[in-house]
Amino acid sequence: MKKLLLGNEAVARGLFEAGCGFVSSYPGTPSTEITEEAAKYDEIYAEWAPNEKVAMESAFGASLAGTRSFCGMKHVGLNVAADPLFTLSYTGVNAGMIIAVADDAGMHSSQNEQDSRHYAAASKIPMFEPSDSVEALEFTKLAYEISEKYDTPVLMKMCTRVAHSQSVVELGERVEAPVKPYEKNIAKYVMMPGMAKKRHLVVDERMRKTAEYAERSPLNRVKYKGRELGVITSGICYQYVREVFPEASVLKLGMTYPLPEGLIREFASKVDRLIVVEELEPFIEDHIRQMGLAVEGKKYFTNQGELGTEIIRKSFYGEELPSATLAEKVDAPARPPVMCPGCPHRGIYFTLSRMNIRVCGDIGCYTLGAMAPYFGIDTCVCMGASVSMSHGMEKADKEAGIKVPTVAVIGDSTFIHSGITGLIDIVYNKGNSTVIILDNSITGMTGHQQNPTTGYTIRMEETPAVDLVKLGEAIGIKRIRIEDPFDLKGMRKAIEEEIAAEEPSLIIAQRPCALLKNVNYGAPVKIDTEKCRKCGSCMKLGCPAIFKDGGAYKIDSSICAGCELCVSLCAFGAIGKEK
Repeated sequence: MKKLLLGNEAVARGLFEAGCGFVSSYPGTPSTEITEEAAKYDEIYAEWAPNEKVAMESAFGASLAGTRSFCGMKHVGLNVAADPLFTLSYTGVNAGMIIAVADDAGMHSSQNEQDSRHYAAASKIPMFEPSDSVEALEFTKLAYEISEKYDTPVLMKMCTRVAHSQSVVELGERVEAPVKPYEKNIAKYVMMPGMAKKRHLVVDERMRKTAEYAERSPLNRVKYKGRELGVITSGICYQYVREVFPEASVLKLGMTYPLPEGLIREFASKVDRLIVVEELEPFIEDHIRQMGLAVEGKKYFTNQGELGTEIIRKSFYGEELPSATLAEKVDAPARPPVMCPGCPHRGIYFTLSRMNIRVCGDIGCYTLGAMAPYFGIDTCVCMGASVSMSHGMEKADKEAGIKVPTVAVIGDSTFIHSGITGLIDIVYNKGNSTVIILDNSITGMTGHQQNPTTGYTIRMEETPAVDLVKLGEAIGIKRIRIEDPFDLKGMRKAIEEEIAAEEPSLIIAQRPCALLKNVNYGAPVKIDTEKCRKCGSCMKLGCPAIFKDGGAYKIDSSICAGCELCVSLCAFGAIGKEK
């Protein structure tokens, strides 16, 4: 049977067909759908973990117990899981284990565009890189075979375009992988220095064997055409190369670590000019140059953002595709990211933007507080950083003999991911920070996934929810309050009182995401033009439903969520519910 699948769906299908029994991940675009789709198969146990480190360690535990396992994450999530990653290279596996990492060239939803191939080389773990949904499925199944044959986890590198593009896939049946018996082996699985030194030798020997496999692997294939130009490429760039260089000979690498040096040398000997087309860093190009071969690549193709047929052609040939082959270009209006109508974070940032305080921001929907009209956060680094940074700022100010009012904002899911330890640090080291948890009852930015604070698993099974108040009390926070972010006066009063207190405090701004199915604010609101004084106060909320048409202020009823935040802001009673 054939079916049109996203790349992420195809990986999930590969997990199913290969007999995978355990999946643990943390949602992160562009990798999220792999785990969401895997959870639809009854034969696979699937879960959302609190963070990527926990997900990888859980998947490794399942592997040791004898079940084929998987964990998925985006590129910055691999940073969080790097601690177990490097040591898993030493221990090896029992049953097969795959680690999918989805890179985000172009930073569609990320704070950087790091190249995960460097992690494969640094950790000495094989990496597969599919170029479409067909390969995503087939590579996943093969990855388990390689994992078990060479006693290693296998990295599966996805990217935004492969993860979220569709192609027709031939579906197969599930082949149950027998549970491998667990055998106690201290020398293999207990990585204290004496054992680890011996395992390092094993890793290097495994690298030699996997490098030999790369030379004959079906993942790497050559298509010779002419001698004039030879192109080495991988992943989504292979699709671009096929279109831009139809007459070139091509070496397509489906296994991007370790690289097949013998195959590369043979290919280079049969072409007059060798170029590498790859996104982001010159990973393949640098390796080939270190082999002593003449090669070009980043001389033409940028290491910033995504590549594409137009960019590649223009960069290499100095010309664009003929207009007849291009889709019609349309001057579309810019669509900067904004908070949705009814977003509970709007009340927080409207309040913070009117207070002369520093705001340490974090990763998630609430990062949009940095945008106009709020300009409401000063920093955004990584998940959990807001809490730790606010502590560092407060301590530095104290040493300098100054006091700058500072708060940290962080989402409920992000707080569970990596904010708890920062809050413990504040209490333990006698800090005086105010932390605001923006609790919208869901993991919002990645598409409404459950998390430990919601009370539901990935399959919507009821489970104990983390009580943020009790957690704060257990950590040692004495000043804890729950506030409604739409109560603008109450929220401002709460923030002023807590930053003035001479001890750490926790404010839980609690109101669910307006896009949740169980949230219904009723009818949209409208502006009474006779009562409206045209003061523009409602526009300061930054709600996309409110706009100015000529000299009049209006509300687009088609997108208004009816939350009535603007009603509370209007001093003239000009805004109210539609009948």
